Order: sequence, then structure tokens, then C-alpha cells
Amino acid sequence: MIPQISTLDSKHQPSEAALISLRRILKAVEANSRSLARDTSLTPSQLVVLKELSVRDGAQPSELAKAAGLKQATISILLDKLQARGLVLRNRGDADRRTVMVQITPEGRLTLSGAPDLLQAEFGTGFARLPEWEQAYINAALVRLVSLLGAADIDASPVLDVGNVTDLPETPGEAR
Repeated sequence: MIPQISTLDSKHQPSEAALISLRRILKAVEANSRSLARDTSLTPSQLVVLKELSVRDGAQPSELAKAAGLKQATISILLDKLQARGLVLRNRGDADRRTVMVQITPEGRLTLSGAPDLLQAEFGTGFARLPEWEQAYINAALVRLVSLLGAADIDASPVLDVGNVTDLPETPGEAR
């Protein structure tokens, strides 16, 4: 059972209650991202890429982009950061030098093993437990909210992340 949060009390108009709920969601995503950055110096997107690599022997960047729900350009930036930290390796193919294969390193596996679960994993588990009609209702309401905010043209992936992939500390525990 999902705990009910009362935002529709007498002191808030319905639009204000909706904005309060939206703000709570944004704060939860930001807090999760900051916690992950503090503990591992990874963004949620970087963690998703490491998780994808951990279940494969290797993958091409385009395969990673598709599996993680991210754009090719974003994957390239993420892989640059992960490689600079020694968490992944990129190797050119023997037969075709244009082909790049990415692999997680032992250091990457160690970092991954110490990382907390992502907020979207918790959300996905809870959302899957809802009846189909409620899932559809929530999705319809969110699509409508996106429209009301004029955000329909904003590109987004299914990774709950905030900020740029470049504004994290270089090492775990380092202040921003």
C-alpha cells in the first residue's frame, strides 16, 4: 500500500497542491542524485551505463545508448567520464577498427557493488504493483502535466537524473 500524502488541504488551491507534489518529486530526484554523487561520484545515468555493462561481456556505445534509453551523444560523454575514472575500457575492433567495444573494469564492478539503488528502481517496483488502470491513469495525468508545463518537446530519458553529466566531484566525498 502506498502511503497517502495530503496536499489538498484547505490552505492550498488545487493548482498549488499539484505544484507542491511536483516540487516534492523534483526534490526527491535531486536528493537521490546528490546522495549517489556523494557516495560514488557517479550520476544516475553513469550508474545505469555501468549496470548495463555489468551484465554483458562488452557492448558497442550504440547498444548501450539503446539499452539505457539515452542518446548516442550522451553515451559518449558518459563513457569519457567513466573511462577517465578507470571504470570502463573502450577498445577498437580487431577486424574493423571503426568498431568500438566498451567493457566494465574490475574497478567499475567494485564501484557498482557499493552503489545504492537508483530512485527509478524503487519507483519501477512500486509502479509495477499498481493495477493496470491506475498505471494508465497516472501516465495520462503525467502526460497532461507535461503538456500544461509546455514541456512536450523536451527530450528526456527514463533515468531520473538532474543537472549536467559534468557537474559532479571527481572523487567520492569531494565537495562540489
